[in-house]
Amino acid sequence: MVKSTVRFSETVMDRVEELVSGDQFSSKSEFQRFAVEYVLSEVDDYEPEMLDFEAVRDEVFPDHAVGREQPEGDGDGEFYQAAARVRQFALRGEVDTARELIDTQYPATDPRAMVLDDIIETYRHGE
Repeated sequence: MVKSTVRFSETVMDRVEELVSGDQFSSKSEFQRFAVEYVLSEVDDYEPEMLDFEAVRDEVFPDHAVGREQPEGDGDGEFYQAAARVRQFALRGEVDTARELIDTQYPATDPRAMVLDDIIETYRHGE
């Protein structure tokens, strides 16, 4: 293993201490390793090596865990069908119906719901 020394501001280290004193991380080293692996996994095609990385990530970022779930059914096809219906309702001015469809298909924190909400806004502002 490679050892590296990095200096952080007191404010940053105080926040790290809060997280380490909680249940999410057992040490500063574990937190720092997770942080580095998380950033690499988000910006590059990197496969984290940390044991239980996904479980820790979902615990630290619970809102993102919902969006990471695999869609049921036929995968993206279901989303595209929902998007087509939302667009159709929005074009007809049936915004409430479009929003109801989104709410029944996806939780509010799901990125797919946010994209569908943007579709509605596109057609609302076009009127």
